[in-house]
Amino acid sequence: MSTPQRDSLNADFLPVIETSPVEWLVSDSLVDYETALQTMEDHVSRIGQRLANERVWLLEHPPLYTAGTSASDDDLISPNRFPVYKTGRGGQHTYHGPGQRVAYVMLDLKRRQQDVRAFVAALEAWIINTLWNYHIRGERREDRVGVWVRRPDKGISVEDKIAAIGIRLRKWVTFHGISINIEPDLEHFSGIVPCGIQEHGVTSLVDLGIPVTMPENDSIMRAEFEKIFGPTQSVSEKHTD
Repeated sequence: MSTPQRDSLNADFLPVIETSPVEWLVSDSLVDYETALQTMEDHVSRIGQRLANERVWLLEHPPLYTAGTSASDDDLISPNRFPVYKTGRGGQHTYHGPGQRVAYVMLDLKRRQQDVRAFVAALEAWIINTLWNYHIRGERREDRVGVWVRRPDKGISVEDKIAAIGIRLRKWVTFHGISINIEPDLEHFSGIVPCGIQEHGVTSLVDLGIPVTMPENDSIMRAEFEKIFGPTQSVSEKHTD
């Protein structure tokens, strides 16, 4: 396996224009997908108008499938199992559900780097560094987005996906983001071909023998985020727009 070219990109996405700390918002209950999408789009619009701060929103969804802009209908194996949402993010089909940490990342790249590939590489670095806190080696692959772990216990060259990335930009403001499998029901992924990739599986921290709570993981994610993207400040849902 060749070293991904994204490894050579600068993962530093600190703001180059003076800005407030990135808002760090955590939802403790499941959030309906359509509600989350509308809330995210409204906030992205306000960021673009310089009426709101950048934000990372951590949440969990009820079980559902999403179809990105490159999704193929053939990859939706069980269309009636869970709700299916067409979404404007890049990528193909993915699953969201309880036990999976979704992080919607709303950053203004005009204040940072106007480089989409470098932004994706920075998101990958954030995930990889988070996983390394558990001594899990997450890896990039040049021909597929996301973060992967080798599974020698399953066989030579076997890999499983542990984190997905799907983003969209509007006037250089990012939205959608990443998801890391903490302890989702992995069987739920069987209703789709995740990201259109049939030859590899899906895993989670718990599946890899790492028992961790969502708050514990959130704390690690926040510390690693700040190393790449800069300081954050906690906000509560009742104090958001």
